[in-house]
Amino acid sequence: MSPASARVAQTVQRGTLDGASPCSNPLASRNGAGVPGAAGNARPQRPWGLLGLAVAAFAGITWLVGWRQGFLWAIGVGYGAALAGAAFGFTTGWRVWITRRDAKGLWAQFLAIAVAMGMSVPLLAAHPELGAANGPLSVSLLVGAFVFGAAMQVTDGCGSGTLYKAGLGHPVSMAVLPAFIVGSFFGAAHLPAWLSLGALPPVNLVQRWGAPLTLAVQLGALAALALLLWVFSAQRRQGASFASRWSGRAVWLAALALGVLAAANLVVAGQPWGIVYGLGLWGAKLAQALGMDLSGNAFWGQAAQQAQLQASVLTDNTSVTDLGLLWGAWLAARWRGQPTPVVRLSPQAWTASVAAGLVLGYSSRLAFGCNVGAYFSGIATGSVHGWVWFAVAFAGSLVGVRLRRRLGLGD
Repeated sequence: MSPASARVAQTVQRGTLDGASPCSNPLASRNGAGVPGAAGNARPQRPWGLLGLAVAAFAGITWLVGWRQGFLWAIGVGYGAALAGAAFGFTTGWRVWITRRDAKGLWAQFLAIAVAMGMSVPLLAAHPELGAANGPLSVSLLVGAFVFGAAMQVTDGCGSGTLYKAGLGHPVSMAVLPAFIVGSFFGAAHLPAWLSLGALPPVNLVQRWGAPLTLAVQLGALAALALLLWVFSAQRRQGASFASRWSGRAVWLAALALGVLAAANLVVAGQPWGIVYGLGLWGAKLAQALGMDLSGNAFWGQAAQQAQLQASVLTDNTSVTDLGLLWGAWLAARWRGQPTPVVRLSPQAWTASVAAGLVLGYSSRLAFGCNVGAYFSGIATGSVHGWVWFAVAFAGSLVGVRLRRRLGLGD
């Protein structure tokens, strides 16, 4: 095996490059598009019981598994609270730019990435034992990112968005999540075959250039993109009269929180924030429980994956933060007194959403992540594949927005 092939194989074996992202407002209108909701004038009753259970879960996980997993649970709760509390959305941020030239969502994403990058890149340079969200530059990356970008617009959620809205009780996301889990399981199982179509080894700028130059180039690129968005934005054309999808400063605070939490994730777990590996692992555990023999699979049959399948789900870093994210979103919704979302979709739209969920999970594994694991964490830790993922997935979203309209899901 050549050195390049060995590096690609090592990346495949790690299996922790996943991603995902928050997406749209958890409340929905009749056509399924997110709209702000009001909880009424009454002050919501604080869910102290849910908060107490979150603390108890932290103590229990720490006691049963260890302090690392306990802190990752707490970080996951923070993710969910930040995403749900501000309706911070990767999918929605992209869609409102495409349809309305509202740049605020993308600006908030760039801010979150910049904050995470500013802390993560120096850490990676000083501590090589920490893992970056590296992914190979492969055919699977191009196919997976494009398909994922389209599918996430149909489901109105990526990995983290599907998770946090499922935590809010959003009916569509609760239907999409099991499909995502199944798709992620099969996507991981087929990943080695996809990589055989052609792959270059991962390229990490921190390893090649060091921290100062990586920060200068990547922060400069984010700033240039933000300026380009401003030039073509509705904010510039309409000024103060323009009503953004996100009002107030909540989305900026959420961006700051996500950036700090992502850096904490890197320190505690030794790896960046990810989403979809945990979902695929849940699917693999279910398949194994149903009698499927995975020992011969090219991915799930690897020694590291077999060991994870035999261990408790709480020993997997990504699974613990995923579970915490679900709980944090539920806690944030109850804390704010948000009503349970209600949607009314046609049978065709329901079928399309669930089918897109399967595609979403499958393609996320081919692309080595979704909006969190590839785009957010990839760029924040200096991986070139994060930039490639962003460009290709955004092109896919241009198609996905048109599909939403054809399915009657609105903007």
